[in-house]
Amino acid sequence: MTATAARTPADARARYRAGLAVPSSGEAPGHTQANLVVLPREWAWDMLLFGQRNPRPVPLLDVTDPGSCRTVLAPDADLRTDLPRYRVWRDGELADEPTDVTELWNDDLVAFLIGCSFSFETALLEAGVPVRNIEQGRNVSMYRTNRACRPAGRLSGPLVVSMRPVPASLVPTAVQVTARMPQVHGAPVHVGAPGALGIADLGRPDFGDPVEIEDGDVPVFWACGVTPQAALMASRPPFAITHAPGHMFVTDVPDAVHRQL
Repeated sequence: MTATAARTPADARARYRAGLAVPSSGEAPGHTQANLVVLPREWAWDMLLFGQRNPRPVPLLDVTDPGSCRTVLAPDADLRTDLPRYRVWRDGELADEPTDVTELWNDDLVAFLIGCSFSFETALLEAGVPVRNIEQGRNVSMYRTNRACRPAGRLSGPLVVSMRPVPASLVPTAVQVTARMPQVHGAPVHVGAPGALGIADLGRPDFGDPVEIEDGDVPVFWACGVTPQAALMASRPPFAITHAPGHMFVTDVPDAVHRQL
């Protein structure tokens, strides 16, 4: 998304730590990106169960010990500073969008790292499938749907999807490529008519930016890691921290780790 993408995850994280606040699509190509959800320990079991029951939108990559700001996905990183932008939630309401949450972190918080569809964009490009949001320098389009996730404890909410326009002739390729990567959302959940998901207007995404559909493109929808944020809005825990949509944690893990033969 930036004019010159960082080549390595460490470079990307260093730029974010220094204050660069831009969507991370296209950064450190070939490395896994992750959604972030941070909740008080009292809500951690609900979140863990929500991920187990809804693996397509919430594929869990790591769960930290209470109070830890470190992850095995990037041992030298700091989850409090190394994302380009965060969201702070209080009673299910968006309270702030800072670039550093060090002062909000405490020993009671548990962090969840969730697979992100940005991680399969490199694989799509390698297979000859254009990624329009990268071409257009925009954040990916994300939408709430009319599909409910399976509730878990106090957490419930709608499925959120990301949309990428794909040339009709390349839709089978896009499905095959992403199906091999279930830890970063896997195959699409829907192809074609947005209305079947309850989406009235592709030009007005609930999160991210509108991405232009070119002649011959078909809208393709993948389960999205912003789904937990919709659950936070619906379930209203007293406090939470998440990534801002499209502003992901860039890990040291190669995307190839998630590809199945």
